[in-house]
Amino acid sequence: MEKFVPAEGQIDYTDIYWCPVINCVLEFQGKILIVQRSKNLNFYPSYWNGISGFLDDKKPLENKIKTEIREETQIKNKDISSIEMGEIFHQKAPKYNKTWIVHPILVRVKTNKLKLDWEAQNFKWININDVKKYKLLPGFKDVIDRIRKII
Repeated sequence: MEKFVPAEGQIDYTDIYWCPVINCVLEFQGKILIVQRSKNLNFYPSYWNGISGFLDDKKPLENKIKTEIREETQIKNKDISSIEMGEIFHQKAPKYNKTWIVHPILVRVKTNKLKLDWEAQNFKWININDVKKYKLLPGFKDVIDRIRKII
């Protein structure tokens, strides 16, 4: 695995305890997208999750959300109908010596057509009530619970 090299202006959270992240739940016609993380990722390989990423630069939150979605799914900005944020929470991760500051995001999209990048190995559009059937990233159930409040 290659060592992460931050771009100019980007924060490297590798050895930092408090880490702000977004976890985006994409919704299309009543189904939500879950992705199975790549087995090669440093954090939670092969777990199911939303589209997530570090808040590691000074870009506005909406820009960061759209960038992560575009990079990880190839869904374009024009195919995003709305973005809503759920209640932020902390998720302790003793295994990684971290506490994630999780920003749950509901993103309604106009398409279910996507193409994954290297960060995920599989995806499914499912009923929100079926998430419990999957090996979820710790804290993703909390993301779903907060998203349910704004759906």
